[in-house]
Amino acid sequence: MDEQTHSKLKLHGFNNLTKTLSFNIYDICYAQSSDQLHKYLEYIDEEYNADRLTRILMEVSNIIGAQILNIAHQDYDPQGASVTMLISEGHDTELAQTSTEAPGPAGKDVVRATDEDLLAVSQPVDVVAHMDKSHITVHTYPESHPHGGISTFRADIDVATCGQISPLKALNHLIHSFESDIVIMDYRVRGFTRDVDGEKHYIDHEINSIQNFIGDDIRKRYEMIDVNIYQENIFHTKMILNEFDIDSYLFEIDKEDLSIEEQEEIHDRLQKEMGEIFQGRNH
Repeated sequence: MDEQTHSKLKLHGFNNLTKTLSFNIYDICYAQSSDQLHKYLEYIDEEYNADRLTRILMEVSNIIGAQILNIAHQDYDPQGASVTMLISEGHDTELAQTSTEAPGPAGKDVVRATDEDLLAVSQPVDVVAHMDKSHITVHTYPESHPHGGISTFRADIDVATCGQISPLKALNHLIHSFESDIVIMDYRVRGFTRDVDGEKHYIDHEINSIQNFIGDDIRKRYEMIDVNIYQENIFHTKMILNEFDIDSYLFEIDKEDLSIEEQEEIHDRLQKEMGEIFQGRNH
């Protein structure tokens, strides 16, 4: 990338680059009985219902400096939820600059969505006719093993933007918003934009790794692996917790309630489940 690309580009018209951040988060749990399994699914369904997911996406929109055009959200029976948010480039694009690789805000630095914010965008509509070039979506997938207590909660999140706004500044907040054992992320810049001289630019910011947009507190807790294709502007990072405590995965029971043999069996099964998800193949 040349020096002109590093500095702020003077463009001919609108920035036509599309920047897409997609990632899956996984939460793993062991529920010993069918009743505990049912309660776990109820808990996770309430913890990540459509209203809470909407709040998170509104906070993402604020972080990247986008304007919300429309929100559609839905809870499902028996479980799961989806939120789709159409956004456009807002007036304060300085919030989303990605000229340097650095983590975005998290925790106390994030302006939280209030009940009033949620009410203002949650009025029912029959037809949605206005679409722009950018969107944020989240879908949740609670599920369980048919034999033996292991359950997983997965959330798929996509943030696709164009113009100067970029999803990367929201990544740190998104990871902090979920209790995740495993996170698998992809970031891609597609298309091109032209400068005032007519030269095409296929990326308008520096990026060597998705990891550089994640805070140190998160990076210390996870083992991370990169698979990047720099010439295609494709970046892939996956992360898994580097410490394992079986008590963190037991729902409504403690490991002291289990025999040593039971603890070892559950430990091995949880580790196998997490390893298969992280590597994307069955052992």
